[in-house]
Amino acid sequence: MEIVRSHRQIAAEAAAGVGCGGGAGGLPTYRVAPQLEVRLEEFELFAIDRLRVLKGIADGLSRGKRPEEMEKLVKELWKAHMRHQDPTETLNKDIISHFVLRLVYCRTEELRKWFLSMETTLFRYRFRLESPESQRMLMSEFQLPYKALPHSEFEAVKDKLSQVARTIGQSAAVESVFFKVPFEEVPDLVASRRVFLSKGYAYVAMSQVVSLVVTQFRCNISKALVLTNRKWTATIKEQEKDRLTPIVEALSNAYFGPDYSQPKDAVEISLKDIDQLAKTSFPLCMRHMLEKLRENHHLKHGGRMQFGLFLKGAGLKLEDALAFWRAEFSQKVGSERFDKEYAYSIRHNYGKEGKRTDYTPYSCQKIISATPGVGDHHGCPYRHFGEDNLRAALNKMGISGHPLEEIMDKVKNRHYQLACTMTFEAEHGVSCDTGINHPNQYFSESQKVLKAKNQAVQSQGTT
Repeated sequence: MEIVRSHRQIAAEAAAGVGCGGGAGGLPTYRVAPQLEVRLEEFELFAIDRLRVLKGIADGLSRGKRPEEMEKLVKELWKAHMRHQDPTETLNKDIISHFVLRLVYCRTEELRKWFLSMETTLFRYRFRLESPESQRMLMSEFQLPYKALPHSEFEAVKDKLSQVARTIGQSAAVESVFFKVPFEEVPDLVASRRVFLSKGYAYVAMSQVVSLVVTQFRCNISKALVLTNRKWTATIKEQEKDRLTPIVEALSNAYFGPDYSQPKDAVEISLKDIDQLAKTSFPLCMRHMLEKLRENHHLKHGGRMQFGLFLKGAGLKLEDALAFWRAEFSQKVGSERFDKEYAYSIRHNYGKEGKRTDYTPYSCQKIISATPGVGDHHGCPYRHFGEDNLRAALNKMGISGHPLEEIMDKVKNRHYQLACTMTFEAEHGVSCDTGINHPNQYFSESQKVLKAKNQAVQSQGTT
């Protein structure tokens, strides 16, 4: 496809805020999709480059990087994947890639949640890198209904503002520009006690307005993703089934699909392998569910979905999956009831019933965000276990001492994926620089490590 207007023209309009949702300086607000046609190769390549940035941000967050480290990381990722010698070309690529990925990630709740979180984080750190003048222009762009605090009111609360500044380790010299906003509009600042609160209002310094802008940005993108999903479902998916739809599905799989859930080099596992593999290569969440399944001969729906899809991604074939679940459930509900009430859902997960959808295993993000009910055993142990139970489970994996305390420290700070990554490193004695983002990644990386160690032992035995 040919581009209707030149990149330079589109970018110039974007910078001026015309038609493309452009913002101040080089930071667009993505309010309206650009009215242009893009070559298919650029449609995909631009999106891949932006996806590399978002994936890098996700990895940084999973590793528990501090805000100043994240700011540096975002700057480096943007320079590596999105920059062009011509600033107008960079802006053009920025806008196009965002809207392409918005189309890619609008299609399920899980995809929308991940995209919204990563785009918001990207916008937050890019905003912080803007000049104060550009930041004020962006506030106007979002039409935020806030005015700077009058001098008289500022003087009345100046001492309180100074106390807050000292509490969070800042200079006692208070900034001169503050905004008075409803406290619920800056939840991150309230949660971290970085603002003075009075009568339902938070006093936000000019250096903190990123929270106000990001809240509005997140709201806008969240609504836009829902609307895009409606358009995708109603018309676009079918109209573009031979052209854009395959590209869109491939791009979403770049983070949520077969790379971790069903690796190309996956080895089939059999029923007799499961217990041994659980001891050596299952992540803690899956070990826990297998243990509860063996103990109760039953798992509720959430557990069956999470564990069943994990086993599927690890290489357990449908016939073996049916035999595995039947052997356990029949001890409690009987074979006849199992065939009547449970076998269908197992075949459904393998794409053999219903819409024939070939379901993929749950990612760490989906598992962490789950809220197990009473009697449920799915979810993330690092988030949902009590401290004593988590320590006992990690001890059972052979983890103790300093590594255990480091893992517990990450859990206390809510860095659950980093805690899982550190568990992998402690259990296998190797570094995992990419971080753990998927239970099946944990499994496949474990198998690679164990295979390499076995080959090393065999090599030493033959010399």
